[in-house]
Amino acid sequence: MKRILFLFFLTFYVVSFSQTKKIIIENAEIQYAEEDKYDGATVLLGDVRISHDGIKLTCQKAFYFKDKNFFKAIGKVLIKQGDSITQNSDYTDYDANSKQALSWGNVVLKDPTMTLTSDTLHFDRLNQKLYYRSFATIKDQTNTLKSKNGNYYLENKKFTATTRVTVVNPEHNLESNHLDYYTNSGLTYLYGPSTITNTKNKNRIYCERGFYNTKTDISHFVKNAKLYLKERTIEGDSLYYDKNKGFASATNNIKVIDTVKNFVTKGNYAEIFELKDSLFIIKRAVAISIVDKDSTFIHGDTLLVTGKPDKRIVRTYHNVKIFKSDLQGKCDSIHTDQSTGLTRMFRKPVLWSDKNQITGDTIHLISNVQTEKLDSLKVLNNSFIVSKDSLSENDFNQIKGRNMFGKFKENKLHLLLVKGNAESVYYNRNEETNILETITKEVSSNIEFTLEKGQIETIKYLKKSEGVTYPPSKLPDDVRKLKGFIWRENEQPKSKEDIFIKDDQKDEPPTRQDTLKKDAAVLEKKSKSKKNFDKKGSKRKGIPELSTKKE
Repeated sequence: MKRILFLFFLTFYVVSFSQTKKIIIENAEIQYAEEDKYDGATVLLGDVRISHDGIKLTCQKAFYFKDKNFFKAIGKVLIKQGDSITQNSDYTDYDANSKQALSWGNVVLKDPTMTLTSDTLHFDRLNQKLYYRSFATIKDQTNTLKSKNGNYYLENKKFTATTRVTVVNPEHNLESNHLDYYTNSGLTYLYGPSTITNTKNKNRIYCERGFYNTKTDISHFVKNAKLYLKERTIEGDSLYYDKNKGFASATNNIKVIDTVKNFVTKGNYAEIFELKDSLFIIKRAVAISIVDKDSTFIHGDTLLVTGKPDKRIVRTYHNVKIFKSDLQGKCDSIHTDQSTGLTRMFRKPVLWSDKNQITGDTIHLISNVQTEKLDSLKVLNNSFIVSKDSLSENDFNQIKGRNMFGKFKENKLHLLLVKGNAESVYYNRNEETNILETITKEVSSNIEFTLEKGQIETIKYLKKSEGVTYPPSKLPDDVRKLKGFIWRENEQPKSKEDIFIKDDQKDEPPTRQDTLKKDAAVLEKKSKSKKNFDKKGSKRKGIPELSTKKE
């Protein structure tokens, strides 16, 4: 065994170069070689210092394999690259030919933007890349990142972390399986299922691809994005969120779920102002209310939802259509106050309840706030209800008046009161043969109707009425259709998909064609008759129906 002892420190330089630079031993208090025991290695002890192509390494003990240009450092290992990168560990293997370093045992690496700690760390100096495969923690001024696997690229300060990744700061906790994180800017790019949770208010964001700025709290997600706010859940193909401003916007296949109310809005573009409790949605916008598994769909060009759940207002503007299995409607705009259950329809509103068409200048629908079911109806000014005669395409049963007030029973119109200038026209058919026998026109101040399955069961004239009955062949044209009559069946949405169809025709009443007036043949002029009404003033069974059953 050969042992060479150097006192003080020994410095020598390897000046022979091939294609690869050799390791330079700058200092060691003791140096000796034991070829048999250490496979030709030179043993260095005490204040060991080496350099190689821009790095300096110090340690307590080392084995230097000259032929292999390989160095094993032991104890308090410190690697410095330039003035910016330092790494401490218990052990390091360094291959100078490939510029690869493997460090383990309490590894701590620092650069100006972050500190990395791990049990084992690979340092690829050739590509200026660090990587680990058994967990590491990275801390910068803003965040703490942890993952099982990861690469850190020194030149652009980029971490690519995979498998059980978390990024934590005082306000947010991010969990993912794959992300890129830039320590100098705080930018995070997400490539797998990821969740960001606000530690203060518990708001959450889920996505499978997106971008998140951890310093400004601005994010943009483009795959399966979902934003979980305190009172809403927002989904969309693309989702932008500014947490500090409380602003979010979403694009394409948007679904906003009100988690307090049984209420959903959909569309292809939406803006949410969290701090103002408001939602703006356009492009196939639709509001959906779910009651007893029967949904009401309301579509318009623009949908605006404002206010907290207990004082929420829903406004739908322009080309509004409504579809429910037993109720449809159309108007220019709708205003709904969810706190009072009042829905107001404006500008040429029309409702279809069973087979009945209801129109007026303004229509109000009132829902029970507790059950959210339809409770009552108001038709204000120029109120009109029409249904087609069961066996005729051109004959219509009609009721009109100044105002109408209705009550719903199990979401179906059950009671209707016409107040002021009430008029009605109805077609009387034989109950057995269904042959049209007479047509009756009634005039009264107020008329009350009860309906069953969309058909009139009883009529009460609350004040003195005047009526005229005609045979079908002698019915005058001005009696056949009451003034203001319009039949809008072609505008009725028959399915929830129909609410998105734009009407080609204008909402204007058809022009009355000039026709020769027939001579009126009056069969009977009457006022209220005891023969035709019961003691309560209700017309007996067998009276003509406002809407007759299909045969």
